[in-house]
Amino acid sequence: MQTQGGLVLAAALSVCALQTRLALWEAVLAVAAALLASRRPGWRTPVLLSATWLTAFLELGLGSSDTIGYLDPLLSLAALPTTMAVGIGTGMLMLVLALIVGGLHWIQTRPYAWVARQPFLALLLFEISLAGLANQTFMPALARLVLWSFIFSLMPYIWYLPAAITDLRAKGGDPIVTQVGTLRPFWSPAHVPFGKGAAFLRKHLARNPRELAITQLKALKLLLWANILIATRSGLTVIFEEYFRIPSVAGAMDAALNGQANFILLGWFALVLSTTKFSLQIAIWAHLFVGIARLAGYRLPRGCWRPLESRTLIEYFNRFHYYFKELLVDLFFLPTFMRAFRSRPRIRVFFATFMAAGVGNAVWHFMRDLNLVAELGFQSALKSFSSYAFYCLVLAIGISISQVRANAGYRPGNSLYARLFSFCSVWGFVVCLHAFSDGSRDHTLLERLSFIARLFGVSV
Repeated sequence: MQTQGGLVLAAALSVCALQTRLALWEAVLAVAAALLASRRPGWRTPVLLSATWLTAFLELGLGSSDTIGYLDPLLSLAALPTTMAVGIGTGMLMLVLALIVGGLHWIQTRPYAWVARQPFLALLLFEISLAGLANQTFMPALARLVLWSFIFSLMPYIWYLPAAITDLRAKGGDPIVTQVGTLRPFWSPAHVPFGKGAAFLRKHLARNPRELAITQLKALKLLLWANILIATRSGLTVIFEEYFRIPSVAGAMDAALNGQANFILLGWFALVLSTTKFSLQIAIWAHLFVGIARLAGYRLPRGCWRPLESRTLIEYFNRFHYYFKELLVDLFFLPTFMRAFRSRPRIRVFFATFMAAGVGNAVWHFMRDLNLVAELGFQSALKSFSSYAFYCLVLAIGISISQVRANAGYRPGNSLYARLFSFCSVWGFVVCLHAFSDGSRDHTLLERLSFIARLFGVSV
């Protein structure tokens, strides 16, 4: 058991130290907390609580939190040093923690209040209202800085609190202290809940030494596989970007719009390479976060499961980023499915899937990049988001149609030709759409549409 633990620890630290999502100190804390929680089941709740919130506060103290970067433009406006953002951010995070504990206690005593029944909608409206207030130029710079710091400190938790509130209202749910410990847990301090919440974690907890040993061995495999993916991604960068000089998608768009020779081949290479690297990064994060959770004894499903084997778009949606998909299902698909078009089953499924894959996807990414509202204002931020909104629209239509067809009994054939056709159809669709979701904001929607048309030989 000690040898196994040493191997698991070494694999986890080596993955984290390669600078994926976590810094080295976060890796040490996460792996140590995971192994302690697995070896001392009676300490699980205090370990989870302390490691989770220690990670959150240390991120601020070491200047590695997203909140610090978000506040840079306002710090310049207010002529304040970065250390001031750390102090303000720490204070706001303490306020957020106090409000979360107080709010959960209030909901526990009033389980049928509107906020308790619609927690995500309430939190979303609250955040947007605060952002609208903080965007008013009549406010003093320091006041705006403090308000934006609170907004960014609360932001990640709006994706976690609905699950905590639902579990708290349910019979047999975990107490408040456990719920607070599962908000952005130490193994995945991200905006996507890898683990979904206390109820999901409780369901997937290893119940005996044999289950724990199997779970940790699976963690070791995931973490080792993450190492391989990290090396692969780095190799692609060195070979294609540094040696062959394949540009970014934004660079390929510039080449196409400027009429550069051979831009079609260059553009397709750039799109395929960028899609591949993005897919590898999602898989790395998924394997890393789920791997550390498995070290702690949680038998979590994999976050990315053989997406290249997807035969349809809905299968791709389920395989590619499982926990993001689950977040969209819980917060957008199910509420829509329970209320809309009950007498029209196909429209009901289509619309609910569209709300998740389209509207939910767009809302999540806009809220993640809410700092653009602080920098540019609502109107300019929405304008810069138009390309990604188009991506969400087209992706949602494709996935919704695929979902309806799957419910109607459609299944792709099993012949070699059918498999190749499915692969080319799904990933061709994904690669083409990546032109609208590459993360850059340097080109307008019309320029991106023109780029795609030119790749197919159509001059616009």
